[in-house]
Amino acid sequence: MNILRDPLRLTVLAALVVVAAAVQAQKHGADETRQDIERHRAMAAAHEAAAKCLSAGRPAEQCQKELQAACKGLAIGKYCGMRHEH
Repeated sequence: MNILRDPLRLTVLAALVVVAAAVQAQKHGADETRQDIERHRAMAAAHEAAAKCLSAGRPAEQCQKELQAACKGLAIGKYCGMRHEH
């Protein structure tokens, strides 16, 4: 039996994954929480700089490259932890 074809088992599996993620998230200590706060502030500053870049009339490609450089090693993916549709 393939677990992915059984809706009940798939639902239980999904619930277990959510619970495991919640338990892992609760294991953050004060130092990890402080680091998370610093990362979020750095990402916010990088996004604010990207918004100012666009507001100044500079090309979107240039602003995107600057955002990627500012977020290198900081966030997941090339959109600094965020992406929206155009």
